[in-house]
Amino acid sequence: MHENEISSKIIGAAIEVHRILGPGLLESVYEEALCHELHERGIRFSRQQSVPIPYKNHKLGTDLRLDLLVEDKVIVDLKAKEKVLPIDKTKLLTYLRLSDKKLGLIINFHVKLLKDGVERVVNNLPE
Repeated sequence: MHENEISSKIIGAAIEVHRILGPGLLESVYEEALCHELHERGIRFSRQQSVPIPYKNHKLGTDLRLDLLVEDKVIVDLKAKEKVLPIDKTKLLTYLRLSDKKLGLIINFHVKLLKDGVERVVNNLPE
């Protein structure tokens, strides 16, 4: 499955979570609900995935911690805050580069309409 198809399925699941729960809850609640929704839809994911950080041919002792890695291709960074900042996008791009992934989604549930809380971050994603 291509990253774009996976992201479409993730966004659909996130919209369902937001439709039922609405804004104003903790990020951990949305993470749990989204994981349930992905599972119900038969979409493979890992939660709080640990990714080693390479540095000058050395593996650092501290790993990255991804909120969700879906179908081993798309990183999902969940938020529940007033505004997604440019540094959030930069951080996700760094995660994509270090984990050799091509697509990431920032999903901020603290919005009235979820479509306004979804941001795509790409790392050399072919069409």
